[in-house]
Amino acid sequence: MITHFTMADFARAYAAPLIGQFRLQPEDFIVNEHIDIDLSGSGEHLWLQVRKTGANTDWVAGQIARCTQVPASEVGYAGLKDRHAVTTQWFSVQLPGKADPSFADLPPEIEILQQQRHDKKLRRGALLSNEFILNLCNCSGDFVAAAAICTEMSQRGLPNYYGEQRFGHNMGNLTKAQRWFEGSFTPKQRNQRSLYLSAARSWIFNQVLSARIQQNTWDQRVAGDVFMFEGGSAWFADDASPELAERLAALDLHPTGVLWGRGELASQGAVRELELEQAALFPVFCAGLEKQGLKQERRALRIKVANLEFKQLDQTTVRLSFSLPAGAYATVLLEQLGQFSTTEKAH
Repeated sequence: MITHFTMADFARAYAAPLIGQFRLQPEDFIVNEHIDIDLSGSGEHLWLQVRKTGANTDWVAGQIARCTQVPASEVGYAGLKDRHAVTTQWFSVQLPGKADPSFADLPPEIEILQQQRHDKKLRRGALLSNEFILNLCNCSGDFVAAAAICTEMSQRGLPNYYGEQRFGHNMGNLTKAQRWFEGSFTPKQRNQRSLYLSAARSWIFNQVLSARIQQNTWDQRVAGDVFMFEGGSAWFADDASPELAERLAALDLHPTGVLWGRGELASQGAVRELELEQAALFPVFCAGLEKQGLKQERRALRIKVANLEFKQLDQTTVRLSFSLPAGAYATVLLEQLGQFSTTEKAH
């Protein structure tokens, strides 16, 4: 089994003509979360829209728990947001029979934008999309080509790689997953086990996607493919209909790749062979995922990028703005445009 893990080995779908820096300060990486929930205005759950700067989501949840004197498990959020950024997201805290508390002693990294009552807890994954505004600094290269790539990406889509964050610092989640599956390490906490399982599964998916990019079929219809609608989670086999081809071209649906687990692959033919071939490079991961009871699932190989704009502010600075669906990574889009180093000094 391959034991050296590096994101650099994954194929790019676009030319990546720029070199530069990003996240020199949190304000260079702005994320705004969008949810599709109508808050009722009453109920035992207090929902808070929070702007956090240079802080991670779990830390903010802990600060909210401290102010409201509840266990951290009673604080809900839709997803983890970047630490080295200015991000806006919702939290909920269960306060049955209690008045709205004061948040005056929250740390300065946390700002409450609004608060409303609701009858349900905010659950993980309950978000529509994330809006990003990124400043890329000290850039050099072909700016015209980069702008053209953004136009093409809006029309063709973005490879739906799992980002480097998924795999932990220095790919540590993958290393620990391998040690766990080989029997030399046992994670004691449930959240640790979840991280390591997700990392191993995501790595196999990325391998499959990289192979499809190398074949130039990551956004194409191949015999044996399994498809998923944009924004959906259910998958279905190719029915050979002309309508399917039209919807594929319109980014209404996408080819999928395997999320490894127990059971038979949904794909057939050449697609199935490719997925088996890539998974076979990581037999320890495959066996470990199956032993832990995960079942076969699918993930779209590409995603639609909404409202993508490329603006050159001066000779060396670029501003990117775009929206991605839940589960997609802004850093993956950056990797299609170039190589960007970062200086991260944050909480």
